[in-house]
Amino acid sequence: MQLDLNLLAALDALLEEGSVAGAAARLHVTAPAMSRSLGRIRRTTGDQILVRTGRTMTPTPYAIAVREQVHELLHQVQGVLAPSRELDLGTLERTFTLRWHDSLVALSGPALLAAVHGQAPGVRLRFVAESSIDTPELRRGEVDLEANANRPSAPDIRAENVGETRLVVVVRQGHPLARVRTVTAKRYAAAEHVTVSRRGNLSNAVDDALARLGLTRRVVASAPTEAAALEFARGSDLLISVPEATTRSAVADLGLVVLPLALELPSAPIYLSWHQRYDTDHAHAWLRGLARTALAMCAAS
Repeated sequence: MQLDLNLLAALDALLEEGSVAGAAARLHVTAPAMSRSLGRIRRTTGDQILVRTGRTMTPTPYAIAVREQVHELLHQVQGVLAPSRELDLGTLERTFTLRWHDSLVALSGPALLAAVHGQAPGVRLRFVAESSIDTPELRRGEVDLEANANRPSAPDIRAENVGETRLVVVVRQGHPLARVRTVTAKRYAAAEHVTVSRRGNLSNAVDDALARLGLTRRVVASAPTEAAALEFARGSDLLISVPEATTRSAVADLGLVVLPLALELPSAPIYLSWHQRYDTDHAHAWLRGLARTALAMCAAS
């Protein structure tokens, strides 16, 4: 049986108004059109719905029994086909999954959580670790937001540059390079290094910049996270080249020293990414706005 949802709206109006004329006025249609809808409803349900008693019409026992159910069904259909444009943060209950670079979680995560909890106490944030390989969770809707230095290439993934930060060199206190007036590219290349790569890469854009100067560096190890890499620098003469903004607080806590990188390199970008299915999701757009602010503050600080 094929159902016409317009009949549901007509039935709701008839039961609410108790007359064909009232229902017609409610739905902004003519009385003959509403009368025809009532006829179709009667044929579909096998019930008269409204019967004339003198000058008025009275609902049948069946109509009385289904009145609330019809009204609720219509409300549910309207919610599916015409979702509300209003977002009630006070009653919003939802869990968002965020896959951010570990340093961005440490630096911007607390500010984001405080903003979210202050506006929508029923919302929870689930931060998950980045993978060492490309994974499809963002496209499958299993991850709501990503934040890192990589701009996605897939056409269905949105990406917004929310900030940039320059690369710096991190060394231990008392390191020989911390005592020189200028860390030249030659001095930098002559030292031993640890790279940061969740995929275990031992080279990156720094090596390309050194090659243009006819220089090479010796990379003795790679670490999956900036936090792990910084630990290598604490008790050795190893150099760690990392984004300034994302490691500022960790460097201070560990008692390390930040030196300028004597190479011409573009700033490290911070991209916020999501799947296009969430473009018109009001709760998701609200979260994106808060995340954008938290990440931009990280890059600017």
